[in-house]
Amino acid sequence: MPGATANTVKISGAPTGESLAVGIDLGTTYSCVGVWQNGRVEIIANDQGNRITPSVVAFTPHERLVGEGAHNQASTNPVNTIFDAKRLIGRKYSDEVVQDDIELWPFQVVVGPGDKPLIQVEYKGEKATFTAEEISSMVLARMRETAEAYLGTTITQAVVTVPAYFNDSQRQATKDAGTIAGLDVLRIINEPTAAAVAYGFDAKRKAAGMGGSGRGGFDEEELNVMVFDLGGGTFDVSLLSLDDGIFEVKATTGDTHLGGEDFDHRLVHHFVAEFTRKNPGTRITSDPRAMRRLRSACERAKRAMSASVTASIELDSLHSGIDFFTTVSRARFEEMNMDLFYRCLELVESVLEDSKMAKSDVNEVVLVGGSTRIPRLQELLQEFFDGKELSRSINPDEAVAAGAAVQAAVLASKGRDSDKEAIKDLVLLDVTPLSLGVETAGGIFSKVIPRNTPLPTRQERVFSTYADNQTAVDIMVFEGERAATKDNHLLGKFELTGLPKMPRRKPQIVVTFDIDANGILAVSAMEKTTEVHSNITITNDGGRLGSEEIERMMDTAEQYRLEDQERKAEVAARHMLENYAYGVRSAVTHGKGKAAPEELKDEALRCISEALEWLELNPDAHTDDYHRKRLELETKCSPVTA
Repeated sequence: MPGATANTVKISGAPTGESLAVGIDLGTTYSCVGVWQNGRVEIIANDQGNRITPSVVAFTPHERLVGEGAHNQASTNPVNTIFDAKRLIGRKYSDEVVQDDIELWPFQVVVGPGDKPLIQVEYKGEKATFTAEEISSMVLARMRETAEAYLGTTITQAVVTVPAYFNDSQRQATKDAGTIAGLDVLRIINEPTAAAVAYGFDAKRKAAGMGGSGRGGFDEEELNVMVFDLGGGTFDVSLLSLDDGIFEVKATTGDTHLGGEDFDHRLVHHFVAEFTRKNPGTRITSDPRAMRRLRSACERAKRAMSASVTASIELDSLHSGIDFFTTVSRARFEEMNMDLFYRCLELVESVLEDSKMAKSDVNEVVLVGGSTRIPRLQELLQEFFDGKELSRSINPDEAVAAGAAVQAAVLASKGRDSDKEAIKDLVLLDVTPLSLGVETAGGIFSKVIPRNTPLPTRQERVFSTYADNQTAVDIMVFEGERAATKDNHLLGKFELTGLPKMPRRKPQIVVTFDIDANGILAVSAMEKTTEVHSNITITNDGGRLGSEEIERMMDTAEQYRLEDQERKAEVAARHMLENYAYGVRSAVTHGKGKAAPEELKDEALRCISEALEWLELNPDAHTDDYHRKRLELETKCSPVTA
């Protein structure tokens, strides 16, 4: 391990022989590393002088390249240049999203044991396969080496960030990647939470500079901060409460397969279609080098359109000796991605609902991730918050690593006393993204830990047997939001045996769910009278829910929720129409209301009869239809109503 020597350099008051802990943002497209010292976070530049490093690994006949070197030769060596490993980590090969990505990647992904995706390359003249964990570990190792070169000391400890919506398999896989990279991963923390920490420290520093207390702690004023984190491959949105050093996540959601890469994909599809249309008979998609060059050009065009209204694509001899010169407008780019932009806003709305907050309760909307630079997305988000100015006070590319560095310093307890004073009051309270529970009689999902419960957490529930003299029970652990377990996902199961023979419902079986600060779950069960017990830890090999399934399950639950809302609105609108019709008929029949001519009263009664008949013939009309009928009836009956 580079720099692993008994003699270390004393940095920022760190005791000799002790290494500093760093924070690493392991990103889909770029990664970043930071360290807390001298009372602030320092983002560490790599050997090329860049503060962010491409999450790219390449294999050549002679060497392995990581970072800029790998990225720079991607066009000439596309089949052996690996990117987007984060989109594979903790997933199954058969996942639909993995299959969709494979179609666009120039490198080869094959199925391995247990349906695990393996990346296949040619390295030094021989075929080699790597897991996503191994590729990610190479990026993490590069970040560790970058920090060691800057700090002049061995780095063995790190806090690594993951998307808030990463499931247990993906978190475990990320921890494994850190271990392979020679790191003791002190904590896996969520990216938007880390960004909120960076925002909190930045706000505190600015307040102190403007005449604040400068006491090294946090401002006592409570703030509700929404972190909108749209990176290269993942999207998270979290609502946090910042109060005197306590960062409490109120609600979080996201999409682990939505980010800048998807915007690039849309551009690639657009230009592939244009190239094929202009050059009939060509098959550019079968040319890995051409596709890699086109993808790189699309990424550059996307970035250019953050500042200009058009972007050019100029690629000499792209495929079969054919040059490809074209342009794309920002308006066209926005149109082809508008559904993805609206998907982001849907998730923002979901977080507000989950946290039971109104838009007006949100004090700051903090933009994190390079894809938040897209002008139209910023406009839509600002419109959603009724014109509220978005916070751009922190660097969107570096905020996550900065927050992770602060948390690393807290956990490692390194640094001078003045450094400790500045971070001693920091407390992070994260949440679990999905409900967890067990199956009970009739296939019912019984929640033990509800969604958005603060972490770490330990919760118990008491269950019993279903039949007389039952000596064993199966504990089946599920994750999801639906009432029936068949609609949720089985995480794991284990058996509790040796139960005393008792009548049904007599034994008391205590089921305990324990989720640590990394979001990793352990479940145990014990029968009270005999104290027989059993347990399971849901690990990467335990078949935790894949992110595609999480997204499908949440989308389905959201669909049902919206349908329920619409049905309630229809029932309410129907009742309003009925109540009005019967109320007016009663008033007219009993001589109440205005002293109107008889012919007007007869006309009103006729209209009411027609409305009631319409209600009988249209039991499943839409909300708008009920409202329209009621307004029509009110207009016709107004001459005879008080």
